[in-house]
Amino acid sequence: MAFKDLREFIQALEQRGWLKRITAAVDPYLEISAITDRVVKQGGPALLFENVKGSRLPVLTNAVGSFDRLKMALGVADLDETGREIMSFLQPPEAAGSLLGKIKALPKIAQIGNFLPRTVRTGPVKEVIQKTPDLTQLPVLTTWPDDGGPFITLPLVFSKDPQSGRRNVGMYRLQVYDRQTTGMHWHRHKQGARHMRKHQDLGRRMEVAVALGGDPILTYAATAPLPPDIDEMLFAGFLRKSPVEMVPCETVDLVVPAHAEIILEGYVDPEELRREGPFGDHTGFYSLADDYPVFHLTCITHRQDPIYPATVVGRPPMEDCYLGKATERIFLPLLRLQLPEIVDINLPWEGVFHNLVVVAIEKAYPGHARKVMSALWGMGQMMFTKTIIVVDAAVNVQDMSEVWWRVWNNIDPRRDTMIVDGPLDALDHAAPLPCYGSKLGIDATQKWPEEGYSREWPGDLEMPVDVQERVTRRWREYGLD
Repeated sequence: MAFKDLREFIQALEQRGWLKRITAAVDPYLEISAITDRVVKQGGPALLFENVKGSRLPVLTNAVGSFDRLKMALGVADLDETGREIMSFLQPPEAAGSLLGKIKALPKIAQIGNFLPRTVRTGPVKEVIQKTPDLTQLPVLTTWPDDGGPFITLPLVFSKDPQSGRRNVGMYRLQVYDRQTTGMHWHRHKQGARHMRKHQDLGRRMEVAVALGGDPILTYAATAPLPPDIDEMLFAGFLRKSPVEMVPCETVDLVVPAHAEIILEGYVDPEELRREGPFGDHTGFYSLADDYPVFHLTCITHRQDPIYPATVVGRPPMEDCYLGKATERIFLPLLRLQLPEIVDINLPWEGVFHNLVVVAIEKAYPGHARKVMSALWGMGQMMFTKTIIVVDAAVNVQDMSEVWWRVWNNIDPRRDTMIVDGPLDALDHAAPLPCYGSKLGIDATQKWPEEGYSREWPGDLEMPVDVQERVTRRWREYGLD
């Protein structure tokens, strides 16, 4: 089911006992973050802080910080379900070139049309319009003690390509400087930064809108590694099985979700930079202060009694780990389009999305593991992956104990490792240069004679099935129950 807005999602959480309302007075400076961090790591509920110091707005954190809540947000019983559905649209029917094949494809084409975002005249987010905006009314959190200031951590940042008019929605943190300015933390590899460079080439300032709150599917869509030509709001419509209703902004030429809680409108001057950070990041370390563009606020619109959504990031596991796992499962079938030999992948939480990918493959020829490593490093945001481990198809990549057992026993360091140089994530503090350094590939597959292995590869220790079944039947007889 699709949730109309954040309130409907909160109601569903509460009905299932997955939300805790906190009425005690709490401070947005560190205290809410400390509470949230502890609750997330204990596997606890979503949190709605109703009495926040210095603001009349409640704060929602840890909304999708469990697999159950994430699956409910996405409307699926199984995270792999969405990936399979995407493939059903992408894979052509049998005899696609024939008249019959084209007829069979028509319902899918028509269905995609039903997911297109729809612009409406007005919506709940227009209930209050402030042309003299003030960011200090928002309960923006300072999450870690050495942060450069309070940060808006769950923003959907809307921008537009000045030439094609194509929309981008990304999630880029915003450090609040004062009542009407924030930092705009988009890395050079991100689509928002590309839009800014195009505006800079044209000598124009760039209009931006920021949405806070709404159906949690919109939040996920803003984090998804979509190709530049895929509209995040269309993707959200596909996930929620109904179009996202959009309304025009008041002071910028952009449309934004009608059922959001809060909209920040404004602009970025590509020639203006300001110091932003440090920030306690999802890596579990502080990302260092650096110069980033400045977002100037021109208008705030919001619902009558808005709810302020926030996420707290830090050393895993945190809420964003669950969003990362959703991306792993949803986009696995798309990886298989290019690399059908892939059986499964795992992005362990400890690898914070971009530091480690474990891949199981159906190995078919010598050097196959290296081919897969090279291909993955050439695919979109996979270029940031610092370490790729490749194992055989029978290995359960979701069981890191099994993976490490294979790695430490199957590799010869000189033969089975590959080091290459290339782009890295901006948050990789170990790299010798910002955004650039080395990457490691580890081939932990069984080695073949054609790969220079002249000895006999040993078999795994496995107890015969009939013996295991007999032991199971007699377990109580052994007195071990």
